[in-house]
Amino acid sequence: MRRKVHIVPIVFLVILLIGLLYCSTYTLKTVEVVGCNLSNEKAVEKAVKKEALMGNTILLYLNNEFGKKDEIPFVSKLDIDFVDKHKVKVEVYEKSVAGCIEYMESYVFFDKDGIVMETSKERHEGVPYIKGLSIKSWQLGEKLPIENKKKFDMILTITQLLDKYDLDIQGIEFTADGEIILRKDNIEIELGDGSNLAVQLMNLGNILDSEELEGKTGVLYMKDYSQDNPIASFKVK
Repeated sequence: MRRKVHIVPIVFLVILLIGLLYCSTYTLKTVEVVGCNLSNEKAVEKAVKKEALMGNTILLYLNNEFGKKDEIPFVSKLDIDFVDKHKVKVEVYEKSVAGCIEYMESYVFFDKDGIVMETSKERHEGVPYIKGLSIKSWQLGEKLPIENKKKFDMILTITQLLDKYDLDIQGIEFTADGEIILRKDNIEIELGDGSNLAVQLMNLGNILDSEELEGKTGVLYMKDYSQDNPIASFKVK
């Protein structure tokens, strides 16, 4: 009596083995990262390679589509473009950081609503450094516990206006008298008590871009600048 040969399972097994062998050729060798300003390129590359289980590009695709993502400092989203079997291009979309303050030899970064986003030992360019504020503690994902609520609300107003008018300001400082000073390159910008912030910052970009201030070091006086008195003066240091 002849044994029956089960052809279908054998064919299926052969196809499965061929498929596995083919998939094994998709080895991740190159991760190209673009869009990092605040975030760390090496940290992004490491996170992407971690998603590529066994260094496999196909498993990276599946994990990226359906798996849980690790948090990367300052990163909101990663878009992964699969260039070929061995290379992916990663575009980084960063969180919108409004400013940072110093706390125990570290920098605490917050968004436009004052929510703590990240902390770092490194102070990043392009993020306004707030001087004249102090905190006793903080919690990631919570609002900064600034004791002086009025001053903190003023900070949030400033950072929101800087974002609205696309102003590249490196520093924000409150003096002992409660007046506001912005710092842009070698220029100090005196805004007074903040009662005219909206009109001051709406016009600040055009003033800073004027030929009269190009390459200059000094103080831009805007304390009395208002809708009824649109006059600013500059004193060279």
